[in-house]
Amino acid sequence: MTDGQIIRVMMVDDHPLMMAGICGEINAQPDMRVVAEASDGDEALSLFRMHRPDVTLMDIRMPKVNGIAAIAAIRREFPRARVVVLTTAAGDIQAVRAFRAGAVGYLLKNLLRTELTETIRLVHNGHKKIPPEIAHEIAAHAADDGITMRELDVLRGVAEGSSNKIIASTLNISEHTVKNHLKSILSKLDASDRTHAVMIALKRGLLDM
Repeated sequence: MTDGQIIRVMMVDDHPLMMAGICGEINAQPDMRVVAEASDGDEALSLFRMHRPDVTLMDIRMPKVNGIAAIAAIRREFPRARVVVLTTAAGDIQAVRAFRAGAVGYLLKNLLRTELTETIRLVHNGHKKIPPEIAHEIAAHAADDGITMRELDVLRGVAEGSSNKIIASTLNISEHTVKNHLKSILSKLDASDRTHAVMIALKRGLLDM
């Protein structure tokens, strides 16, 4: 087999054991090879420029520059780059952000053993890969009212355990305004209380704590 027939893969993940396992699986395939390994978004962009991989596997949660920001940066310079997101979270909001940034595939880490190499071949051949559970979540919330940036700031304060008074002081708004934002958040997320709202936001990828 000539080098031109081999799918050249870049792996981006800040967990050494996860990186080693995935790279081992890829290199065991006769038609693909890992050509670069990065542990954060900045390094991913630099190594992409150097190696121009056919397919990039990108973790979302990383230090410095996160995966979604790295995908956007790579796609700005290389519009034809084919990037597959690797994640443990099946949240619809995170998935939508990744696809808007330019991802062409989404792979849950609990499915790596059965779907990793198939997904690499699929996106290399020009197709997209969206797991059914992700597609279902996106469809289920497609008509929802979006959380505003200010509401997200308030929700992040709640997630950090701050009182309304502290959130108001931090954001330079009144406590009354904080309460109004919380009322809107609970309605938009169909949450019963503050804690429930945070749980929903984490599950859907709205918050990344």
